[in-house]
Amino acid sequence: MFDWDLWRSWEEWISQPVFLNFVLVVGIAIASYFALRILMSSITARVTSWLSRRKGRLSHYGIEVFKHTSRLLIAAMALQIGLAIVDLGPGWEDQVSHLWFLVLALQFGLWVGAAIALWKEETISDKAGQDNQLTVTMVALTFRIILWAVVLLSVLANLGVDITAFVASLGIGGIAIALAVQALLSDLFASASIGVDKPFTTGNFIVFGDIAGTIEYIGLKTTRIRSLSGEQVICSNTKLLQQTLHNYSRMKERRVVFNLAISFRTPIDKVREVPPLIRQVISSTNQTRFDRAHLSAFADYALKFEIVYFVLSADYNVYMDIQQAINFSLLEELDKRDIKFAMPVRALEFLDEVPLPEGSRAGKDPAISQAGR
Repeated sequence: MFDWDLWRSWEEWISQPVFLNFVLVVGIAIASYFALRILMSSITARVTSWLSRRKGRLSHYGIEVFKHTSRLLIAAMALQIGLAIVDLGPGWEDQVSHLWFLVLALQFGLWVGAAIALWKEETISDKAGQDNQLTVTMVALTFRIILWAVVLLSVLANLGVDITAFVASLGIGGIAIALAVQALLSDLFASASIGVDKPFTTGNFIVFGDIAGTIEYIGLKTTRIRSLSGEQVICSNTKLLQQTLHNYSRMKERRVVFNLAISFRTPIDKVREVPPLIRQVISSTNQTRFDRAHLSAFADYALKFEIVYFVLSADYNVYMDIQQAINFSLLEELDKRDIKFAMPVRALEFLDEVPLPEGSRAGKDPAISQAGR
């Protein structure tokens, strides 16, 4: 059986001005939403077309950021339009104002986050930015954390939450966490130091301690090195920065010092020919710069020459090829001039008559002495 009392109470409720105003606000908001969607699409197309004609990074950023406008922001704007036309009372306006601030804060985070992400992608894609990939990633991550922390605190403050106590609690908790993960944070800061100071980059050949190898990967906690013997060496960033590093990839040229020893029996006029000969041989070799060649010392059994030159390449194999070519040329030129390399020599001198010590029996011990030089 139909309940007429319930029907009359429902008619009384829907006939109230508040309900009618609410329905009117919802209708206006829905109509405004679709109208704003069409308007925003048209504006986005026009702004994108206008910014695309203006070449520059700022225009490119403007296009990408504008594309990240959320539909939730449009819905909030439509609801504000409905409330501006129809008055629902101060209670509804306060609630909608909180909603409006929440949506606007989230939209601000989306816009700035899109700009940060675009900056990171463009920087890493550049050739110069590839060496700074770690730094760029950490900077982008830091700014994103700060951005969303500010957005969250702003929303909580708008909702009436006491953020002073909340921030203090976060500070105490942060100290406790930092003490618990001290080693991890140390490696993270070391990673940031590597990214900012750049003592080495991926692909560099470094030597520290008894390890020599090529940098394969620089992570947030560890750095991976491919050693000369083939195995991968993994070292924490903190311990790596505590070492004295030799970065051979940044060597523009290599200084080479080597010695040449010729026999003492070489005539003095031929000895004088050796420094100009060495200069000629080195200067005629490609990718070299001669520095000096001197008769540096009289050794025990040789005349020693000290030679210094520069290899105009950091490649170790190139250096070895050049040194081998110089050695072959010196062998040929010295052989043409009959200049002999020094060999260890010991001379023995035998004396026929040596007076015997007083009191010794004649002929018992051989009278032989040796002298060498």
